[in-house]
Amino acid sequence: MVMFKRIVLIIPLLLLVGVSYWYFEQLNKIKNSNFIIINKADMTLSQYNYRGDLLHQFKVATGKNFGNKIKKGDCKTPEGVFTIEEVVDASLWSHDFKGDKQGAIKGAYGPFFIRLKVPGQKGIGIHGTHDNTSIGKRASEGCIRLDNNDLIELVKNISTNAVVAITPGNEDVKINFNPNIPNNTDKEIVKEDPINPLKKGKKLNK
Repeated sequence: MVMFKRIVLIIPLLLLVGVSYWYFEQLNKIKNSNFIIINKADMTLSQYNYRGDLLHQFKVATGKNFGNKIKKGDCKTPEGVFTIEEVVDASLWSHDFKGDKQGAIKGAYGPFFIRLKVPGQKGIGIHGTHDNTSIGKRASEGCIRLDNNDLIELVKNISTNAVVAITPGNEDVKINFNPNIPNNTDKEIVKEDPINPLKKGKKLNK
């Protein structure tokens, strides 16, 4: 009788362990269970799975001006928690960076554009670059730049609605609390939206 009671107690525990194991295995297969943290302090993008295990860490470039993005053209990278709206083939896109006198540059966004849902803002995302020397620096018009090879690796493990958190560095915090402090540049760049010859990029099935 005692043995029977023990068996009755053990069976639900075994079922619970089995179901939990199956659940987490299934969760591990869902790409949007992975999340991204972009740290403007050390200029890194880190990707984690649902358990908090580090999958990738890459150097990035962020907005050339310090602080949280307020308006289009301020050359600041937004801070906060966002989600991925879509992953787009950007290989045919070009962009005219104001001030460099080079005109529209093909391949400026690398192979992909990971568009972020940023309230009140359009054209903010994670993308590649034609200029690897900018990686690790405050160099963009507000987007997050990656080395093209790193971007390809990142895209393999993401999907729409995945969470992207962007955290400020010390200088960003200073600007956020005192916007009158002189910033990196005193010249606004008003063109941030990518020039896409296809009007809409080819959306990937993510």
